[in-house]
Amino acid sequence: MQQETKRGLGLIAPPFFYAVLLMAGPLLAIVVFSFWTQDYLTVDRTPTIANYVEAFGDPIYRAIMGRTLWISGLVTLITVLLAFPVAYFVSFHVDPSRKSLWLFLITIPFWTSYLLRIFLWKVILGYNGVLNSILSYINVPLEAVGNATGILWMQEGLSAPLYSASAVVLTLSHAFAPFAILPIFVALEKIDRSLLEAARDLGETAVTAFIRVTLPLAAPGIVAALLIVFIPTVGDYVTPAQVGGPGGLMIANMIQTQFLGLNNAPMGATLAVIAMLIVTVIALATVWLARRLSGVR
Repeated sequence: MQQETKRGLGLIAPPFFYAVLLMAGPLLAIVVFSFWTQDYLTVDRTPTIANYVEAFGDPIYRAIMGRTLWISGLVTLITVLLAFPVAYFVSFHVDPSRKSLWLFLITIPFWTSYLLRIFLWKVILGYNGVLNSILSYINVPLEAVGNATGILWMQEGLSAPLYSASAVVLTLSHAFAPFAILPIFVALEKIDRSLLEAARDLGETAVTAFIRVTLPLAAPGIVAALLIVFIPTVGDYVTPAQVGGPGGLMIANMIQTQFLGLNNAPMGATLAVIAMLIVTVIALATVWLARRLSGVR
């Protein structure tokens, strides 16, 4: 038994140290950097919390972090709400012999460059883009669309959705849709169909059976989809830089500016640590709430 344990530890050791080297090392360096300060062209290595005081006290940083959480939360909500019906349809209403084809179609966006998809959205959302051209052709006033939606570009004083927070939401929702569909589909596939039949035999309607049986059993997939979408969108900086404009920039863009534009690596590290802590708290709270709602302790 000890020999097997040693053999197992020997197999685990290389990837473990590799992961520590590539993940824990840079993370620790970022944390250490956040307690230093930039002194013109040099870094003052005297430990201090001045960067954290400035980050929490500066209204610009607070506004950008709030916008980041709002955009990421909205993207997550939209993506999961749209992904669940798709995953449910594929799992419950598609012939088993055709499910592989549907999954193949869902993953087609992964075949193209992420940057290419962003540029396609720039073509769609531009002032002379596809969306505005269609609205102009059918004589629909842009103001009417903006007032009807309430969250789109007209609320931001723009004549086109491009270069706004709304463009970031649309682009990220499209980009992360497959990431939300797949875990929900896997969770739905694991549901024993006999449980649904038993619920119907006991007098439950289709709606109540869905709420009391299907939805709780699909909760792990929903939680996974929430986290898979929310966490990377908080750190996305390519999409806001390309389609966001001044009103759509997120915390990752500010971190990039601090590191590369302002040569203030300690402040960039501080903002990165704060973003990681906020995301960690939200992720843990989401998991805890999901476990409480599902009755798991």
